[in-house]
This record gives sequence, C-alpha cells and structure tokens, in this order.
Amino acid sequence: MKISKRPPNHLRRYRKQAGLQQSQVAEMLGLKSTALISRWENNFSYPDLINAFKLAVAYGVMVDALYFDLREAVREDVFGKAPMLGKLK
Repeated sequence: MKISKRPPNHLRRYRKQAGLQQSQVAEMLGLKSTALISRWENNFSYPDLINAFKLAVAYGVMVDALYFDLREAVREDVFGKAPMLGKLK
C-alpha cells in the first residue's frame, strides 16, 4: 500500500481523554500558541519526533497509538517490500 495521503490520527481523542485543552498541551510542549496542536489534530502536518514523544507522555500512551493508522500503512509498505529483498516478515 502506498502512503499517498495522511491516514487519520488519534491526537484529539487522546487529548480529550486526558482532559486537556489545546492551550494546556501547547504550554506543556513549550509552544507559543495552539496553532501547531490544531494543525496536527486536523492532519495538516505531523509533529516532529520530540513533540510526538511529548504528546505521548502527556496523553499517557505510546507514540504509535497516536498514529496507529499511519503505523499500519507503513508496516504494510515495508513488509510488502520484504519479499523483494529476500526478507521474511
């Protein structure tokens, strides 16, 4: 499977489960505004690796839980190429 569009994320769901508002998350991550949080939640962009880990810590989940659908798409893509490389799953 080609990863041609951004699979949905679970950022908003985990933020709400944690009982946090975007402004609180932005403050926890050291951001000046909620703009990036909104862009990430609305799937316009991805957080960098450090911020992805910060989000996971803030929400009490593993990083891959935030982007489960992306992880699965990447997994299919990588393992789909494994036979070409002579590798097993």
